[in-house]
Amino acid sequence: MVGNDSSIRVLIADDHPIVREGLAFLIERQPDMTVVAEAGNGREAVERFREVRPDITLMDLCMPEMDGAEAIHRIREESSAARVIVLTTYDGDEDIYRGLQAGAKGYLLKDAARDDLLAVVRAVHRGKTCIPPEVAAKLADRVGNRELTSREREVLQQIAYGKSNQEIAAALFIAEGTVKAHVNNLLAKLGANDRTQALTLALKRGIVRLE
Repeated sequence: MVGNDSSIRVLIADDHPIVREGLAFLIERQPDMTVVAEAGNGREAVERFREVRPDITLMDLCMPEMDGAEAIHRIREESSAARVIVLTTYDGDEDIYRGLQAGAKGYLLKDAARDDLLAVVRAVHRGKTCIPPEVAAKLADRVGNRELTSREREVLQQIAYGKSNQEIAAALFIAEGTVKAHVNNLLAKLGANDRTQALTLALKRGIVRLE
């Protein structure tokens, strides 16, 4: 993890050790890059960033303790010049939106070609924003979608857990009639005919996850 003074200094944040090792091996083989730190969760990523102040941070979105989007947000709060690239398996429009809204300068899927990854690291280091066309298209689609409220998202997540309206009401400490109103609203916003279709659309877009 030691490079020359002109190397692009990279922090890798991913909760899978094998992924981190693979990325580190690839980056260390480049004459103009060096890995200065690694992190296994979002909270650790913020701490490592604070310690080493890397030129580029490769950030996974789905990590324990603190997710990638929140980690990006906190890093950007501390350093508005921070250059973060999302590197994830998730390509739902909500995932893309959250990552970029938090301040990411690039967004790549983990199945991207090795040369594409390296090119994006170099481009973002030069100050560019790199969003692949297919990712940009999904983000554009999201702009036309109506935003769910935080409560509607909570209800939708409870639906994903398989709970009835009565069970959701108990879990969220609200009236069952209020749950029904939220369900009707989120169905309309998602353009869904029923709860099953709403859940399918929400999973596809990355609004909720099955845990």
